[in-house]
Amino acid sequence: MSAPASPITLPEGVREGNENLVRLTPDAAGKVAALIAREQQGEFLRIAITGGGCNGLSYKMKFVPEARRGDILVRSAGAVVVVDPKTALYLKGTVLDYSHQMVGGGFKFSNPNAKASCSCGESFSV
Repeated sequence: MSAPASPITLPEGVREGNENLVRLTPDAAGKVAALIAREQQGEFLRIAITGGGCNGLSYKMKFVPEARRGDILVRSAGAVVVVDPKTALYLKGTVLDYSHQMVGGGFKFSNPNAKASCSCGESFSV
């Protein structure tokens, strides 16, 4: 029996969250890992919700080298996601999936907080 893995120390001011905030499917996590390797911008996927889009709020994703003070860090399906506290209010319970389809493929957010979303899936309202 091997020894348990040592816990990863979180940067000061960063809290550990769980998949109740955001969960990645295996397909999404695989695509995130491939993009991290290709882009080499950082090991963390930052998900943010900003004002804009045809329904008022839109999702933004980018790779970052580290979490910031106040962030919530979530480990899901082998990926590490960081979310700021304001985004967390809108994101709770969201599942991020990835589709390989030629038409309509890409990352898809399933957000239980969204009351309406646009047909492109990139913006929503609450």
